[in-house]
Amino acid sequence: MEAYQLTATEALTKLKDGSLTVEEYARSLLARIEERDAAVQAWAYLDPDYVIEQAKQLDSIPPEERGPLHGVAVAVKDIMYTKDMPTQHNSPIYEGDEPKLDAASIITLRHAGALILGKSTTTEFASITTGPKTKNPHDVTRTPGGSSSGSAAAVGDFQAPIGLGTQTGGSTIRPGSFNGIYAFKPTWNSISREGLKVYSLILDTIGFFSRSVDDLQLIADVFELEDDVPPPREFSIKGSKFAVLKTMIWPQAGPGTIAALEAGAKLLRDHGAEVEEIELPPEFDKLPEWHSIVLRTDGRPTFLSEYRIAKDKLAPMLVDHVENESKVSRAAQLEAFDKIASLRPKIDEIASKYAAILTPSVVDEAPAGTETTGSPVFNAIWTALHTPVTSIPGFKGENGLPVGLSLVAPRYHDRHLLEVSRAVGEIFEAEGGWKRQVYH
Repeated sequence: MEAYQLTATEALTKLKDGSLTVEEYARSLLARIEERDAAVQAWAYLDPDYVIEQAKQLDSIPPEERGPLHGVAVAVKDIMYTKDMPTQHNSPIYEGDEPKLDAASIITLRHAGALILGKSTTTEFASITTGPKTKNPHDVTRTPGGSSSGSAAAVGDFQAPIGLGTQTGGSTIRPGSFNGIYAFKPTWNSISREGLKVYSLILDTIGFFSRSVDDLQLIADVFELEDDVPPPREFSIKGSKFAVLKTMIWPQAGPGTIAALEAGAKLLRDHGAEVEEIELPPEFDKLPEWHSIVLRTDGRPTFLSEYRIAKDKLAPMLVDHVENESKVSRAAQLEAFDKIASLRPKIDEIASKYAAILTPSVVDEAPAGTETTGSPVFNAIWTALHTPVTSIPGFKGENGLPVGLSLVAPRYHDRHLLEVSRAVGEIFEAEGGWKRQVYH
């Protein structure tokens, strides 16, 4: 196995025992990127010389002073400030802009010893569904999803073991599914958003991509994600209870997702779990509408400054936010805020009865074309409810492309969810019918 194919956990083991240096690891990743960049185009900015400079600095650190992520490479979504690299938001307004500071999340990663590879592509301000240049590594005629397009594609194509994303609607979970990798959206407000362009204060959440749950556990350790009651390290599917929840979005599900949810539930039953299909109470039915209202009304102040200085360079959808083109009243805005807030403890109560809720990640496999990044409708409700979510790979659609399924837990049960995801992921990846490949 080439070094670039290692998961973060596998790379860390070799970096710790001295069988691999950070520089050797970095050069392997850079060679992989050079081989595949013309096809996938996951990067908004990458400077190989700077990557090697970081790698040499990390190799020079004495073993006893090395951090918990020593040498692990990370792709950073290009809405997060990174010193020594531009942060451009895929916007002509910020082309070539280089803030001279790191976002709080990047400071934490650097302190842990991570190797910052470069800036991965995003849709404009991580807001719209018009795709960036990035292609799906499993079929370059299709979208990798968005808005965290580059991070997900880079991880799915073995160009990085860890990718940073964000989610306001479905910008972590959807691309995770489309690229056949693990995606993790923690409980809202678990990780500082200081130093990134925030779309919505009550929706935006930093998320992560990886090719293993062990890697997500590494990241959770670094960002000190903790439950009140630590979960057992070895979660057993046998004897556990899961809910299957199609949600009010189910009429939009395509054949790949319909088949995946059925297969996922069957696999859990086959491995000894009790699986119960449930429905949300009617009071949840307006969640998609309320999420949309929050998104549009929070976008009004968020993009006002760009609107003032460069309206002609701003995406029409963002102009509409500022101008309140949809004519959302303040009363409707308050209703959306308050109704969503009232439902959060109720979903916690429902989810607490199960090891996790199994639910769709996406409408279907990645749609054809790269002009748009696909629909986030299955993700938005969980973003609004602030619950932690993982997307688990293992299934495929009618064209053989990956389709993930999501697991949901109550708020601030992130470590519990990751332990459940580890056990579920082992089954889905082994028996779900889709296998990850290394493309050349």
